Amino acid sequence: MGLLLLLLATQTAKAAAPPRKHVAGITTVYRHNSHADVILSRLLLTDTLDGKGKDSPLKLVSLYTDQRPANDISRLLAASHRFQIYSNIADTLTLGTGRLAVDGLFLIAEHGDYPRSPTGNTQYPKRRFWDEIIQVFRASGRVVPVFLDKHLADNWTDAKHIYDTAREMNIPLMAGSSVPGSWRHPVADIERDTAVEEIVVLTFGSTDHYGFHALECLQALAEQRQGGETGVRAVKCLTGDEVWTAQREKRFDPELFAAALSRQSRPLNAHRPLAALVKAPILWHLEYWDGLRATVLELNGAVAEWTGAWRYRQDRRIASTQFWTQEARPAAHFTLLLNGIEKMMLTGQPSWPVERTLMTSGLLDVLLQSCAEGQIRKESPHLHFRYQPAWRWQPPPPPPPGRPWSEQ
Repeated sequence: MGLLLLLLATQTAKAAAPPRKHVAGITTVYRHNSHADVILSRLLLTDTLDGKGKDSPLKLVSLYTDQRPANDISRLLAASHRFQIYSNIADTLTLGTGRLAVDGLFLIAEHGDYPRSPTGNTQYPKRRFWDEIIQVFRASGRVVPVFLDKHLADNWTDAKHIYDTAREMNIPLMAGSSVPGSWRHPVADIERDTAVEEIVVLTFGSTDHYGFHALECLQALAEQRQGGETGVRAVKCLTGDEVWTAQREKRFDPELFAAALSRQSRPLNAHRPLAALVKAPILWHLEYWDGLRATVLELNGAVAEWTGAWRYRQDRRIASTQFWTQEARPAAHFTLLLNGIEKMMLTGQPSWPVERTLMTSGLLDVLLQSCAEGQIRKESPHLHFRYQPAWRWQPPPPPPPGRPWSEQ
């Protein structure tokens, strides 16, 4: 009798649960630990990527992969989880019916064999993917929410095209990095509607890929200041010895730099001089229209985490934090990213402003131009736009245990 009641209760619960939203994945490659894997596989393998976590309210029903490397895992997953892989984007969205047949889609163009622009930005086919998606939307007479992983595009023209098309067609669009919403040690954020004088962010890794994450961290802080976002007037990139000259001349706040550096939980060879550790330093300086100044420093050899510090204008207080990510599978910061995506797919309302990623996409493009053109100051009138974020960072719950990438 008890077993019968348990079975009846389970069936009732399943019947009462809302149906899962059907979504499509448009990807460049789908290999182990790629962005496609650590995002889309959470729809298949629960949010801990091992079948033991929380099921998603989204169901992956179709997939397109632009490239298929030797270590592709998409075909194995499709066979075991019963979703269809199509050879083109239109069929992926229509399930071969000729009409849009999904409730949302993920555009994940990160990783794969693609050329670089003259400024060093990887040219992922985001606009090509987007324009093919738009063709299906127009032909079907309806749209669905879209999440676009990381930057909108590698150049301003394509990023603005994607943004403008979404606004024109009322497409719920969300994009960006997994880092701004991750854990912060210590718990800290810019006090809402409080004037800020300067921000310093430290970064590492590849300039275009990890530099984008640094800009998203910076912008997630900056947009919280008094007046919200006002736009960026001009930028300048410095490299090599010019970075150390800028440090000596205090072109960025030395106390903020020290505060940001102090938040590195595992400083590399801290007993040696910074200039001896960092062979190829890069500095990005940003001038905002409201007078805020910001500096992003790439210090490979001395820094291995994203950290930041800021100074309030009125009382000149300093606050600082580390943007912590789980650099081991299951890479739980992608669960936090997915939670925001799920909310948008279910409600049609973006969980954070796409304008932040429009700004950071444009910033990365113009900063790389400054580097390539001889470290010149470049004005950025196209980045003179405002937005007010409804989004506010909240401390996430603790992450599940992870395994180092080397063990996978």
